[in-house]
Amino acid sequence: MRKYVAEALGTFAIIFCGTGAIIINQESHGAITHVGIAITFGLIVTSMIYALGTISGAHFNPAVSIAFAVARKFPAGQLLPYIGSQLVGALIASATIRYLFPANELLGATLPAGSEAQSFVLEFILTYLLVLVIMNVAHGSKEQGLFAGLAIGAVVLLEAMFAGPICGASMNPARSFSPAVVSGHLEHLWLYLVAPTVGAMGAIFTWQYLTRCVPAPDVA
Repeated sequence: MRKYVAEALGTFAIIFCGTGAIIINQESHGAITHVGIAITFGLIVTSMIYALGTISGAHFNPAVSIAFAVARKFPAGQLLPYIGSQLVGALIASATIRYLFPANELLGATLPAGSEAQSFVLEFILTYLLVLVIMNVAHGSKEQGLFAGLAIGAVVLLEAMFAGPICGASMNPARSFSPAVVSGHLEHLWLYLVAPTVGAMGAIFTWQYLTRCVPAPDVA
């Protein structure tokens, strides 16, 4: 149960701070800026990984949980409880944001600035790269593990920085699900559920291929 609570708490924090930054930027007429929003997402992801990673593994993202399960690095029996915990945490975050900013229409929902096809491809690639980094830093040497939070948070920041204005740079079905449901803007939600999940699974196949090709270290 502690793992599920940790997943709910971590996802809550990411959605609350990340979408909160978007809304406060709107309410304050740009005081935070797009760069500030990207930094907020990167920092909260990093912080939650270090705060809760030893308890739950710090997935905070259904696409990541599915990717770990496909890679056989995560028990399949825990997949649905993990995803359920993440969605509950995300929904509570968006409901809290709705309470704090009742006049805000979108609540930080991810919506494509251009075509759905454009945003689908972007979300696929963004999540592919994110999960590829996660797999390589989370399952490498001890030293890599110590810096996993920084590496993963940096990728989130980087991708939110350059792709956010076009596709929203969700990379996380829970991040898009909760503001869409609470705000009632479901028109593009499928895109942000499917593209990150498919991108994450694609990253697993690449990671498996690359790691199979790495020779074992010489211990002689």
